Amino acid sequence: MPIAIWCLLAAAILPMATLFPAKLNREFSNRTPRDPDYWKSGFRSRALAAHANGFEVFPFFAVSVIVGLWQGGNPDWIDKLAMLFLLLRLIYIGCYYADRPTPRSLAWTAGYISAVAIFTSPLWSV
Repeated sequence: MPIAIWCLLAAAILPMATLFPAKLNREFSNRTPRDPDYWKSGFRSRALAAHANGFEVFPFFAVSVIVGLWQGGNPDWIDKLAMLFLLLRLIYIGCYYADRPTPRSLAWTAGYISAVAIFTSPLWSV
C-alpha cells in the first residue's frame, strides 16, 4: 500500500489530535466539551481554529491522493508530496499554537500547493 494512503489516515486523525493539548487543563470539562466559553480566547481558541482548518483541508488532500494514484501519477512522488503535506500541516499547527500568523499562512499555502501537485501529478508523470 502506498505511503500516501497511510498519510490519508494520519491527516484524518490530525484534527482530533490538534485539540488534545488544549484539553490538558483542569478547567476542561468532558461533560461540556463544546462549551464556547472554554474555547473563546488564547491558546484554546487557536487550537480550535487549527482543528477546524484540519477538517476543511482534509477533503481536498484526500481527493488529491486518490485522483493522483488512480489516474497514474508517480506513486513515489505522490508519497513524497503526501509526507510533505503532513509535515507542513504539523508546522501549520505549531505556528497556530505559537500565535505566528505569517509562517502559519506560508505553511498552509505550501501545503495547499503540495495537494495541488498531487492532484495534477498524472499530468506530469512519465
